[in-house]
Amino acid sequence: MLIPNQKIDLPILGEKGVSLYIKREDSIHPHISGNKYRKLKYNLQEAKKLNHSTLLTFGGAFSNHIAATACAGIEQGLKTIGVIRGEELKDNWQDNPTLQLAREHGMEFHFVSRSDYQKKNEKSFLDELKDVFGEFYLIPEGGSNELAVEGCKEILTETDSRFDFICSCVGTGGTIAGLINSAKPHQTVWGFPALKGNFLKEDIRKFARNENWELISDYHFGGYAKVDADLIDFINTFKKETGIPLDPIYTGKMVFGIFDLIKKDAFKKGTQILAIHTGGLQGIKGMNLVLKKRNLPLLDV
Repeated sequence: MLIPNQKIDLPILGEKGVSLYIKREDSIHPHISGNKYRKLKYNLQEAKKLNHSTLLTFGGAFSNHIAATACAGIEQGLKTIGVIRGEELKDNWQDNPTLQLAREHGMEFHFVSRSDYQKKNEKSFLDELKDVFGEFYLIPEGGSNELAVEGCKEILTETDSRFDFICSCVGTGGTIAGLINSAKPHQTVWGFPALKGNFLKEDIRKFARNENWELISDYHFGGYAKVDADLIDFINTFKKETGIPLDPIYTGKMVFGIFDLIKKDAFKKGTQILAIHTGGLQGIKGMNLVLKKRNLPLLDV
């Protein structure tokens, strides 16, 4: 059940005269949460329309998209195949909470080397996969395509038109493209990339029709899946103070960035901000395994 936009009542917001709300997209579904639900919605409809019985997609060891596709597939009566980056996972995937969840929901895995994984958009590689698995409906890594963007346009509703800024984390660019396309003319969309690099702008421009957006690239914490003790402490403190869990890969970095910008007076008084919680909470268990090996504090589950 979707939780209504949740107002954040923390002292810094009152001091700066700024309002912050979290759109709880993470509450849509217990396993297919946040932007993954939105991205898969119309792709699942299209797969059925084309009479496909199998979905095939790509992802890494802790991919939210892999987990969500497996769960969506079993709900819709569709077989799912996950092409997983990293051959080393073939013999120990049972130790990975994300892959465990996907397998419990019926996903078949195909582990490939990192070099082969880079061929995921090449026709010859996809043809090889068809030789192995037969015909399938292809969903790209992260789920971002035209149909995914259409689904993500539905994140914002008419009641959200009062906000000045819409903030979203950015992975493959589909979610923010949908937000850009549905935002009102007076609204500015800020994206907080979880990855290093400027390539995301071009990926977003493939789908975004408006120019009311900007990427804030200072809060990736070193790159995809990179975290430190400060970020962990922020996420745990935020959950304790607000009751809202954040994931360390995407939403935690975004909300950290929003509060840092508020402290730096990036928003004028009276500004109303809506931050999109895109889910991804299933990845916390896997991240805690990594943090434990690095002797870092663990995230509250």
